[in-house]
Amino acid sequence: MTSAESLEAYRPLLFTIAYQMTGSASEAEDIVQEAYLRYHQTPATAAIRSLKAYLTTITTRLAIDYLRSARHSREQYVGTWLPEPVLTDSATPLPADNAEQQEAISLAFLILLETLTPPERAVFLLHEVFDYSYEEIAPIVMKSVAACRQIFHRAQQHIAARKRRFTVADEAQRALVARFLQATQEGKLDTLLATLAHDATLQSDGGGKARAVLHPLVDPAMIARFFLILARKALPHARVALREVNYTPALLVWENDMLTTVFLFEIDHGHITGIYGLRNPDKLAFLARQLSR
Repeated sequence: MTSAESLEAYRPLLFTIAYQMTGSASEAEDIVQEAYLRYHQTPATAAIRSLKAYLTTITTRLAIDYLRSARHSREQYVGTWLPEPVLTDSATPLPADNAEQQEAISLAFLILLETLTPPERAVFLLHEVFDYSYEEIAPIVMKSVAACRQIFHRAQQHIAARKRRFTVADEAQRALVARFLQATQEGKLDTLLATLAHDATLQSDGGGKARAVLHPLVDPAMIARFFLILARKALPHARVALREVNYTPALLVWENDMLTTVFLFEIDHGHITGIYGLRNPDKLAFLARQLSR
């Protein structure tokens, strides 16, 4: 068996695969732990030619099984289902060395991945994001190399037809969200509208456990007024912080020292094109643990 040090070296990779497969940081943690448990239960006589390939195989198959079992619950989900947010402006379990890898962790991209079947999602991510060859992917998903090629090209076309432009969070984006926050707090409707694109949308996820918009808002004026109402109803001791979540600017809201809401902002050409509001407390638990650390 391999040393604990070399095993731990693969944890960030395995966590990222599991997170991008499931859209759930907490589930990704469980999957990685289960993958290590299964590795430790492997007979000493088993021939493991590549530890990385072995652990990736277990992790990917567990994620596929999870997605298949979670399909019904997601179909019955109250309101809009959104992936779990993950803090990325400090130490993060999601290593991303370039813009393409950061885009793959953005909430908009994770939502897009939900339109793929579990095998399509696995093949697409392993080849497009993690640079695995078809020959490496085939035994992981138990398909032929030719089938993996077909699955990837089908998934690639599907994603390309629906993908929106992604830009890495920078000072200009953070300044725009800061202006959005200030205009909201000061009740300046015109200034708030000026930060929003003409086709801006708002999606909110409360999961039936917290108040949230059940259906997407697709009118900038409605979105602006929604935030002005939130500001007027905010508790006097509520506080807001601007952070980076899933490699995009985000506003984190605390009430009574409890993280209650995360708003992530999608920005293009100097305007906010999409806002994702996470209010389901179950989906904020992982990020809250990150902040506590």
